[in-house]
Amino acid sequence: MGILDGIVAWIAEQVMHGLDLISTSVLGALGCDMGTFLRYFPAAETMYNIFVALAIGLILLNWIWQLFKNYGLSAGIEAEDPVKLSIRSIIFILLAYFSDEIVSLILSIGGTPYDWILSSELPPLDFANFNSVVSVILGVCASGAVAIITLILVLILAWNYIKLLFEAAERYVLLGVLVFTAPVAFAMGASQTTSGIFKSWCRMFAGQIFLLLMNAWCLRIFTSMVGTFLSNPLSL
Repeated sequence: MGILDGIVAWIAEQVMHGLDLISTSVLGALGCDMGTFLRYFPAAETMYNIFVALAIGLILLNWIWQLFKNYGLSAGIEAEDPVKLSIRSIIFILLAYFSDEIVSLILSIGGTPYDWILSSELPPLDFANFNSVVSVILGVCASGAVAIITLILVLILAWNYIKLLFEAAERYVLLGVLVFTAPVAFAMGASQTTSGIFKSWCRMFAGQIFLLLMNAWCLRIFTSMVGTFLSNPLSL
């Protein structure tokens, strides 16, 4: 069993070293700052101007169409009030044009508690030490194939932690999509018939920021637990 124990222990150690590397690289990259998103999806910034032009075009097209429908009021065709429609269209044209600044302001507000979560002091964490700690505990509490049991526990820990990281990355990518398609969402608010789409986008945008904060909080709680465990493993 000596060779098998050595192989299993080496695999467990490599898994934890890889998890340590992933943790340090991913946690610092995710957040409400779109710098990482633009680094991997540079075309989003270029195509943003296309969405701005598309949004303004949709608002103007809807404005003209709703004004044209007022000529059919006598025939029973429903149309929006032209004065309210004009005011609403002008407001949302400005919102679509300056959506970049508006979204950046919201992201800066949401990014403040995110930075607080990441900058909070936690026990020192080194995933690579987890394998040796578990081996020591199992060596004290059990006999037999301790290395195999350690590998199983390490793989379970690594898999669940990677799933948390992937979920946070998914939230971040979805937030980036919402940010760089914001002008089209603002265009939907210019008409009463499509205002529900704009409200849904607002709820989704706020929800993604909140979920991103919750993902960061869960990851920090998880790493805090592991750090505390590594610092005093036999306190259980």
